[in-house]
Amino acid sequence: MPKATVSTGARLHVGFQNLSLARVRLYGGIGVALERPRVTVTAHPADAVDADDPLLEEYASRAVEVLDVPGVDIELDERFPRHVGLGSGTQLALSTLAATANAHGLESRVRSRAPAMGRGGRSGVGVATFEAGGFVVDAGHPTARFTTEPPTEGDWRVPPVVARHDLPESWRFLAVVPDSEPGRSGADEDASMRAVVERADPAVADEIAGIVTRKLLPAAADGHLEAFGDAVAEIGRKNGSWYADAQGGVFRPPAGVLVEALGECPVLSGVGQSSWGPVVYGLTDRDHADEAVIAVEDALDDRGLDGQVILSRAANDGAHSWVDGV
Repeated sequence: MPKATVSTGARLHVGFQNLSLARVRLYGGIGVALERPRVTVTAHPADAVDADDPLLEEYASRAVEVLDVPGVDIELDERFPRHVGLGSGTQLALSTLAATANAHGLESRVRSRAPAMGRGGRSGVGVATFEAGGFVVDAGHPTARFTTEPPTEGDWRVPPVVARHDLPESWRFLAVVPDSEPGRSGADEDASMRAVVERADPAVADEIAGIVTRKLLPAAADGHLEAFGDAVAEIGRKNGSWYADAQGGVFRPPAGVLVEALGECPVLSGVGQSSWGPVVYGLTDRDHADEAVIAVEDALDDRGLDGQVILSRAANDGAHSWVDGV
């Protein structure tokens, strides 16, 4: 019996290019694929759905329907925390889809099928990093399609990638996962996003556009760590100004105190909050990685916070897939 395994890393979501209805395109995600932490699933063809995790079972049931196959026996081998800003939902959904397809000898076609899996409705970063890794900027959606009610599930296309770059092997990203309430998701996230979009200042989007084109993209293309980090931090703060009312500040607690502390660390740049948090990230290089980890651990201790510190390279490739027993 064939056994299909799919493994993919987390992603950091720096922010959006625009949240104002006064501009022609909405959202436009900016993010980076990480090598770790990872989600890994293993699937066997079956006559029904059998999964060892409730969320995995939900995604497997969707995948079976989308692929028009009788079933799948699927296991979750590796996971990372949900609703903390690392993209766990999209990576698990797409890994499940791909593993189920591979187990049945089918093409996964994750980009076209992601909407049916409930993914890619706003940001296309999670889908793009699953496909090919790297640093990614997507095109967003036409603003004319925005409604105050969420669209019917699956009634969207994943936004296309407009820029993608490999990032230098020597760069290291730190993801700090403080022990706190998870970030927003589902209906709560939808409601918060609608409220933000309906009052977002379009001038902020214009400022972000300049940062993306004149700072961020050139720095990514040149592999210039400090310039890339400065641009990422600036975009994160401007995104936070849109969310300030919804999340209690430019960065949600306790991410804000960590961003403030780590922003003063001389071996870290690009410090910000991923998505709704509470994950805080920063950028360093391999020569200063140990020093950066110590600085993060000290910042947590000094503020009485517990949490996990993850050190990772950027993932310059997409999900890893393999099939045994065929």
